Amino acid sequence: MARGLFITGTGTDVGKTYVAALLARALASTGKRVGVYKPVASGCELRDGVLKSSDAVALWEAAGCPGTLAQVCPQMFSAPLAPHLAARAEGQRVDPQLLRSGLEFWRESCDVVLVEGAGGLMSPVSDDDYNADLADEFGYPLVVVAANELGTINATLQTLVVADTFRDGLAIAGIVLNSPQLTSGDRSADSNADELARRCVPPLLATVAHGGGFDAEIDWWALAR
Repeated sequence: MARGLFITGTGTDVGKTYVAALLARALASTGKRVGVYKPVASGCELRDGVLKSSDAVALWEAAGCPGTLAQVCPQMFSAPLAPHLAARAEGQRVDPQLLRSGLEFWRESCDVVLVEGAGGLMSPVSDDDYNADLADEFGYPLVVVAANELGTINATLQTLVVADTFRDGLAIAGIVLNSPQLTSGDRSADSNADELARRCVPPLLATVAHGGGFDAEIDWWALAR
């Protein structure tokens, strides 16, 4: 069965997909067969008559186009809402069993699978499930993506508290501090990395400049399990 990592964020628009794509390329460059899985996506666009998730496409291409896009993200909805609400707006319902069973193809066909949640740990992904439920059941360590902006210390620490206290606790590989946008004028961007490294028990693995790559060499294979 494939090793894996579960990429989550401290909130929306922190650059989870960008970081997950960097991670997929890094693992693929070492010769690993990389699978990518986004259990559900909302805010999808209709392209050539087919609903597509831009996040799923980015992950799929970064991993070298394994499997099919339908296997990368088996449940897609168009409204820019939480998945269960987006599904409801279309007269549908997120299938909680498919959230879980969709992972099996990747577990059986790849060396390592990267799962990207939809939002933060406590963002709902179905009527009854949160991202944290899937992270717990999948058993993959978390890579927490935090935005390098004012407020990230509080948001990151809150995410770590949730991870530590959810059920029996979620394993955490570490934190990646990402700059999803240019930070001109935000003075906190110069000190956030040092503050997170000092205040967080899980390690700050790397920082990512806007549009750049990891600032450190990380053995992602060793962190996956």
